[in-house]
Amino acid sequence: MHSYLIGGLRVSSELELAGAIPFRASEPPVDVTIRRRIVPADLDRASATGPTWAMANGRFLLRVPRLARFLMTDGREMAFESEPGVADRDTAVFALGSAFGILLHQRGTLVLHGAAVAKNGRSLAICGASGAGKSTLAAALCEQGYSLLADDVCAVRVSAGRSDTERNGLPAVFPDGRSLKLWQQAIEHLGLSARRGGAVRDAFEKYYIDPPAAHAAPAPLAAIYILQEARLPHEAGIEALELPDAMRALGGAVWRPRLRDSIAQPRQALTQVTALLRDAAVFRLIRPRGFELMGETVARLGRHLDQLV
Repeated sequence: MHSYLIGGLRVSSELELAGAIPFRASEPPVDVTIRRRIVPADLDRASATGPTWAMANGRFLLRVPRLARFLMTDGREMAFESEPGVADRDTAVFALGSAFGILLHQRGTLVLHGAAVAKNGRSLAICGASGAGKSTLAAALCEQGYSLLADDVCAVRVSAGRSDTERNGLPAVFPDGRSLKLWQQAIEHLGLSARRGGAVRDAFEKYYIDPPAAHAAPAPLAAIYILQEARLPHEAGIEALELPDAMRALGGAVWRPRLRDSIAQPRQALTQVTALLRDAAVFRLIRPRGFELMGETVARLGRHLDQLV
């Protein structure tokens, strides 16, 4: 069995999870176990279903066509079964991504779809739609002295339900320790070929990139930036979002929001977002188009974060 720290959880896994933070202790309490098991193709008496998933009595079945099936139970166990001929490294990509994101939702964790980096003891999360450039921007920030906290699945713990007079701590991002995953074009434009590791999956020109530094401890969250490309009428820049817009933006920035809504209670999600907004500001970060202007975005973001903290 392999032992890892992922999103603040102690994980014991039969599946090797490349890039996760190794965990060693004489008798570690385990939060999550990942085991190779026979996983059913469907669930009896499912309370909710989708094209590739089903949910019933604390169990969540995820089917990745032609690759693997995952069964998460009560946020404590993940069983996986790969299709014949599928390599463990391909299964691990989805175990660490989609499947672990669902497991975190089962545990009631606020999970953002984004990358997170840290500097001077504070963190920032970069959220946005798939292909918006979250990982690319995080990689560029890491080359400027930031350390990597998370990529793609970003676990945030908040102190929900507290009063103004009884503050139980700031919201924090918990590290997953994984490498960044970048397309070859981004690697070339950022000059990161020397840091390029193996392919994320066969037949994909997407590779693991080891950052200069990875943050191994939780970091208080200073700000969340919703990343989008500059298109008329919007120009490149950073703008603060008022509370109603910030709440809507966070609702969309949650990892797989429709699945989250099927797993978690709506009141719980609202409470988490409200608690998060007490301490972390939300901004829209509009970046210029093109890799050649990435340095401009990094500089703008650095100046903005310095003013916040």
